[in-house]
Amino acid sequence: MSVQTEGTFCVQGIGSRPKLHVSADGAGVVSHSGARLLADLADVTGLTSAYSTALRPLRPRGTGHDPGRIATDLAVMLADGGETITDLAVLRDQGEAFGPIASTPTAWRLLSAVDERVLDRLRSARAQAREAAWLQASETRCGIPAAKAGGQELPGLVLDIDATLITCHSEKEAAAPTYKGGFGFHPLVCFLANTGEAMSGRLRPGNSGANTAADHIAVLDDALAQIPDAHRHGTDILIRTDSAGSAKAFLTHVRNLRARGIRTFFSVGYAVTEPVRRAIRALPEQVWHPALDQDGTLRESAEIAELTGMSDLAGYPAGTRVIVRRERPHPGAQLSLFDRDEGLRHQVFLTGTPYTSGSAQFLEVRHRGHATVEDHIRCGKSTGFGRLPSRRFGVNAAWLELSLAAIDLLAWTRVLLLDGELATAEPKKLRYRLLHVAARITRGGRRLRLRISATWPWRHELTAAFHRLTALPRPAG
Repeated sequence: MSVQTEGTFCVQGIGSRPKLHVSADGAGVVSHSGARLLADLADVTGLTSAYSTALRPLRPRGTGHDPGRIATDLAVMLADGGETITDLAVLRDQGEAFGPIASTPTAWRLLSAVDERVLDRLRSARAQAREAAWLQASETRCGIPAAKAGGQELPGLVLDIDATLITCHSEKEAAAPTYKGGFGFHPLVCFLANTGEAMSGRLRPGNSGANTAADHIAVLDDALAQIPDAHRHGTDILIRTDSAGSAKAFLTHVRNLRARGIRTFFSVGYAVTEPVRRAIRALPEQVWHPALDQDGTLRESAEIAELTGMSDLAGYPAGTRVIVRRERPHPGAQLSLFDRDEGLRHQVFLTGTPYTSGSAQFLEVRHRGHATVEDHIRCGKSTGFGRLPSRRFGVNAAWLELSLAAIDLLAWTRVLLLDGELATAEPKKLRYRLLHVAARITRGGRRLRLRISATWPWRHELTAAFHRLTALPRPAG
């Protein structure tokens, strides 16, 4: 019994939890039951059947597990938060909900059989499923949402390309020292800012250059091949990168895509070289204008100015503009000697967007939206490609491709099946609230029922997602 005296707080007694007697003999209980939503979505978008077609040559006798189904199950496992091939056991040991799942050795054999030609077929299969998912979004929702910047919706599609480092703690084929002093791989990936879909990715050795134009061109072309024809032609496509994408050959390739009917624009970071510094110092104060925040309001202590015409852009596509941003640095910011002398942090970027399509203020806040790719990469690393399973480079490249498919499944789940807060949730939140929920399997009236707990806080959101999944139109064939 608690006693309250003057100057003290009344402390309630700590209630005890009910006693539990634990055993491992339960039946009819399914853990990670929400992951069935991902498996069904892979079927409804045609991803499973497209994978089956792509991998049919790897099943010459027509016996055993369908390779396409194995690939889909691996993608579902990665989307659900699995980290290794052995994590397939989470699905395999719950056959009532997930059906027959391949063994770990069978999954290993499939990944080992994926070469560059098979990898290209897997990419094509994913593009086919994406076309179905986007059609379903246009028929049941409002289509693919627009990316936003400065409080405005951006027209068309926005592709963000960036490289990242994956650390290896053991010897793996093609792993190499990285520019940050680590050891591992340096993949280059592309995400769609509109939805968070993983459009393309290439696994590269750790010592690969960050600004290699050929790699940027390959990843961009892979990403464009993922966009359905109806959107690839006649739609504005903005390509954003950091300064690693400012190579003249890459930007020339972006501009030349217009000759193929692809309306591409670029917005890429640019190094602050000595000629750029001289141009910045020569700018009169009256040409600086307040910068914008992502909600469209004025940003304190940050200003924008146009450098076009004051910097040498020989070799860059005609009409390229240079824009500079300066702001008071936040505590702990890494500054160059030039920034320290000026007392301000400077960032420069190039854009091919003409003057008639936006002010320098808007183009700068639009370019700054590229930073969201860091969030996509962080989530992607928790969805498979942060831990590569094999010593063989080919297996790891296949793992990366299936990780991109897993990211797509989560993105399509948000776009097609969820509303409100969950429609923009990161994978961690989706797993905690929806995918990892336990449920009971019951039979009755010739039906197999998945019974989610009546007290689960997000039971209505999960059941609504399953109902929306059932109502999605199926792709032809």
